[in-house]
Amino acid sequence: MSEQNIDVIRRVYEAMKNRDANVMQELFAEDIHVSQTPLLPWGGEYEGRDGAFTFFLTLVEHIQSQVTVENLFSAGDHVVQTGRTRGTVVANGTTFDVPEAHVWEVRDGKVTAFHAYIDTPAMLEALGR
Repeated sequence: MSEQNIDVIRRVYEAMKNRDANVMQELFAEDIHVSQTPLLPWGGEYEGRDGAFTFFLTLVEHIQSQVTVENLFSAGDHVVQTGRTRGTVVANGTTFDVPEAHVWEVRDGKVTAFHAYIDTPAMLEALGR
């Protein structure tokens, strides 16, 4: 099961890279929960597929970025990814390269939760806050 969960998350990252909402819709459970620190403009708690898409759409309103996966491993129903996010702040053109970690929960081949962690002080600095 753990390798299947990792495969699901690999597909999610590929869909994010390609901005393929159809694949994300397929892989996200109807009741997915998404969270990131509310200190970031796109942060907070989001519920359901609509909430997940609101999170990602709000994110891309503020930053254009690409995740580089450095580590991906299974931890029971969870898949943990560590890596970096690199990109540009939409509002001011500042570039950034900051460490991040994502914790995904997968059940029956669907993502049921996504918790995003980022070097918040570094991201806030890039945002000009």
